Amino acid sequence: MNIKSYLPILEWLPKYEKTQFRGDLSAGITVGIMLIPQGMAYAMLAGLEPIHGLYAVTIPLILYAVFGTSRQLAVGPVAMVSLLTAAGIGSLNPESPDQYLLYALTLAFLVGLIQFGMGALKLGFVVNFLSHPVINGFTSAAAIIIGLSQIKHLFRINLPNSEHAQEMLFAIFQNIQNIHWLTFAIGVGGILIIKYGKKIHPSLPTPLVAVVFGIVLVWGFDLSSQGVRIVGEVPSGLPTWSVPSFDFGVWGTLLPIALTISLVGFAESFAVAKTIQSKHKNYKLDSNQELIALGISNFGAAFFRGFPVTGGFSRTAVNNQSGAKTTMASVISAVLIVLTLLFFTAPFYNLPSAILAAVVLVAVSGLIDFKEPLNLWKKDKSDFAMLIATFLVTLTLGIETGIITGMVLSLVMVIYRASRPHMAQLGRVPGTNVFRNIKRFNNLEVKEDVLMVRIDGPIYFANVKFIKDKMDSWVDEKRETLRTVILNMESVPSVDSTGAHELQEWILSWRALGIDVCITATKGPVRDVLNRWNLIECVGADHMFIDDQTALEYVEENLTSDILERFKPYATQSN
Repeated sequence: MNIKSYLPILEWLPKYEKTQFRGDLSAGITVGIMLIPQGMAYAMLAGLEPIHGLYAVTIPLILYAVFGTSRQLAVGPVAMVSLLTAAGIGSLNPESPDQYLLYALTLAFLVGLIQFGMGALKLGFVVNFLSHPVINGFTSAAAIIIGLSQIKHLFRINLPNSEHAQEMLFAIFQNIQNIHWLTFAIGVGGILIIKYGKKIHPSLPTPLVAVVFGIVLVWGFDLSSQGVRIVGEVPSGLPTWSVPSFDFGVWGTLLPIALTISLVGFAESFAVAKTIQSKHKNYKLDSNQELIALGISNFGAAFFRGFPVTGGFSRTAVNNQSGAKTTMASVISAVLIVLTLLFFTAPFYNLPSAILAAVVLVAVSGLIDFKEPLNLWKKDKSDFAMLIATFLVTLTLGIETGIITGMVLSLVMVIYRASRPHMAQLGRVPGTNVFRNIKRFNNLEVKEDVLMVRIDGPIYFANVKFIKDKMDSWVDEKRETLRTVILNMESVPSVDSTGAHELQEWILSWRALGIDVCITATKGPVRDVLNRWNLIECVGADHMFIDDQTALEYVEENLTSDILERFKPYATQSN
């Protein structure tokens, strides 16, 4: 057993160099500064007190640093997972903040359990069923819902907790006259600082600047007495030990949203980790170990007063750009958060909720993708339809329904495409032994008495009817002159029992019509299947060819009628 595969930190820590520490220190401090306002804002988005956002970026970060295979991934709360957390817990109607926190801890534990279990069982491939159009549509819709959920803090109006865009828009319209303009002005100021502050200097920590801006305004002008809502007292000290609920009734209610967070969180995390890893190439990512690492990180959140975490796009990009070489950068970020918890929580008392809403709004604005739908409309209508369907369902029926719909659509599309393999009639390029698709190339040599077909995909229960229907239509087109069907199987990776049975039926039915059959270019595993089901005997060993040219030469040199007479006894016996 290779211990390094389970503890990836042992891969780089023994070889750690001072030059790497400089980059990790810079990145760790930069991301740590980002995490302070982001963690607090995402905790508020999840329906928790802001302090739990800081708790969620201490122990989980250190645990990922030990068990994660990405050296730049920055783990912590993200907008999408925070919204899913609020949606899942809201369905339980908690009676008190303490009960709400208990449900959040339980959700983090379930997410950890699912991700750890999937990693241990090598199920990292499952996330592939969330196709890019589905993720894109889901993310864009969820970003809009997240943005609408923050309007109540930006406008300081009362809005119901909902994940349905139409309900939120209607409530905003009903309460728009109650806007608290001073709160709104502070929020807009925060948005402008976060959005455009980097034009002053690219490395400026604009979210932290916005936080300082809000705190100074409220403190200097006593704006809380004028109706501006503030965070209030933020407890100091390290997160204490916490225990999630082990009530299976609660588990049953939270399980669907926990599964959604597990898949969506891992998809987001692994996508950004893979993108960053491709730029470094000095280490390898392991999808199953990543699941284990994220699962353990969520265990850390569950037992130390946090809520579900995953790898974030923006923080990981900043971590990489700031020079992170290893996950030591995450450890440094966690240390910075610990110092904040121990010594610097008091200044956050006057932090306006509108500033935290501004942090979330700017973060999610970048998740809404307008270009991809237009691109898919031009290039792939089926993927465009899948994106739009997922987007609309998520927007109107909710986060959980949206992601389930997206997964179902992805699976349906996989089944649809698998049941309709590409098939091509082949003709010979003049003067060569090369054969090409007659619909894609002009002036190919095509014999009137030969139908040469290439099947690009497996022959199995889901697609045999499609293949047979296509073959029948082509046979009927050449029925008057057709003497031989040549099946090119170079692109057939497998044949199941249904495919083998149907293939035999095709061969016998064509020969009954006076049409001979040859098979070319089969792969070893396919030949094994044909042999097991006596199909080589059925078609004839001398009708199995290494390539199309050899088969065509054989057909030209032999009388098909004599060949058919030879196979009549076998056909009679088989029938």
